[in-house]
Amino acid sequence: MARGRIVIDVERCKGCELCISACPPEVIALADELNSKGYRPVILLDPEHECTGCALCATVCPDGCITVYRELPAPKEVKENATAIA
Repeated sequence: MARGRIVIDVERCKGCELCISACPPEVIALADELNSKGYRPVILLDPEHECTGCALCATVCPDGCITVYRELPAPKEVKENATAIA
């Protein structure tokens, strides 16, 4: 399964909650604290690393507050050709 993580700019987030409903693994929640503008921003709550990096949260964010990082799987080993090409 794909893995990812998100970074939320909490100072720009207005807490509209669109990303919360868009998140399939449900790892985004409202913070308990307010940001400097008086909004209650969202935070990533993902202790089990369930974020897949699908980017649905970033797609629906009207203020572009979410950056998505997706882990790439390790490349498969390429078998060397046993015969030399002349």
